[in-house]
Amino acid sequence: MTGPTTSLPRPPRSWRLMPSGGYAGRAHMLLERSATASRRSWLVFLSGFFEPVFYLLAMGQGLGSLVGVLPGPDGTPISYAAFIAPGLLAASAMNGAVFDSTFNVFFKLKYAKLYDAMLATPLGAADIALGEIGWALVRGGLYAVGFLLVMAGFGLLGGPWALLALPAALLVALAFAAVGMAATSFMRSWQDFDLVTLVTVPMFLFSTTFYPLSVYPGWLQVVVECLPLYHAVELMRGLTTGAVSLALLGHVAYFVVMTAIGAVVATRRLEVLLLR
Repeated sequence: MTGPTTSLPRPPRSWRLMPSGGYAGRAHMLLERSATASRRSWLVFLSGFFEPVFYLLAMGQGLGSLVGVLPGPDGTPISYAAFIAPGLLAASAMNGAVFDSTFNVFFKLKYAKLYDAMLATPLGAADIALGEIGWALVRGGLYAVGFLLVMAGFGLLGGPWALLALPAALLVALAFAAVGMAATSFMRSWQDFDLVTLVTVPMFLFSTTFYPLSVYPGWLQVVVECLPLYHAVELMRGLTTGAVSLALLGHVAYFVVMTAIGAVVATRRLEVLLLR
């Protein structure tokens, strides 16, 4: 005689948004593999660090002597170098994460067929997606750390709130890595990467990196405020200048949502491409 059976509680409906399977908890193996493979290409990592430094020297120190001061996030006048440095920090995190999660992932997916071989191991599609997103985060984080040290050397970090600029840069890199990998899963050839440049370059130029939002006409201000790099720049600028307010939490929430959407789409697309 059997006793009454108890049914297990059903998981929340929000779990249905997550990938259906393919996760073995081994995403760290992708990080170890990428770190080992990158030992001989450390110059590539180093070259990506210098670009924002050159911009800071040319624009902040050179052009800055002609521009003078600009209003900071709280209205306090700051030097032009202090104004553009947070934008270059955000761009460093974006560029490092986007480059690794697009070009490198596309080569491994379409030509090296590396992920097909990985699926013959206990790794699943979710492990591959999270591992590659994690490595792109590492690259974007390294660029951000290097540029933060440069900012500290130039005296462009104002107050203790600047310590939070590093975790904020990591969040920005994570969001761009997730979305970058999701976008890569839809690309068919190298020509599609022209779209990556078409998106990142205008964002770099218009997302208040070099000019305050007020210089744009009203309709363009609305467009700029929708760009992810704008939220990254405003977040970094508020932290590095000490102009901290509750509005920064809105920028953080933007990247949390961006990360979640990118990770889910990337994982589902890998399942479709690799397990079909």
